[in-house]
Amino acid sequence: MSTLEPAIDTMIQATNRRDNKAFLSAFAEDAVLTDFGRTFRGKAEIARWNDAENIGVQSIIRVTGVSRSGKKIKVAIVVSGNGYNGSGTFTFELVGSVIQSLLIA
Repeated sequence: MSTLEPAIDTMIQATNRRDNKAFLSAFAEDAVLTDFGRTFRGKAEIARWNDAENIGVQSIIRVTGVSRSGKKIKVAIVVSGNGYNGSGTFTFELVGSVIQSLLIA
């Protein structure tokens, strides 16, 4: 499996150790997170999503694969915790050293 870009690794590892500050540090100020069609814009909205549906429900993310195509980085995952449990895909786009967009499907 490929090594993850630092911002993506930070986001996943911060989730797994329940570190809200580190989680948010992985995102650009104007980042966009889309979770199964619901869109959250900017760090404040992403923080609310994180509290309700990620770290706030003790999610654990396990990476099962990585692929890259152009600017998109697709990370196959399995999530467990007290919220969503199952497999999915995170599709990231980075700007500089931070996450600009994250599509969860």
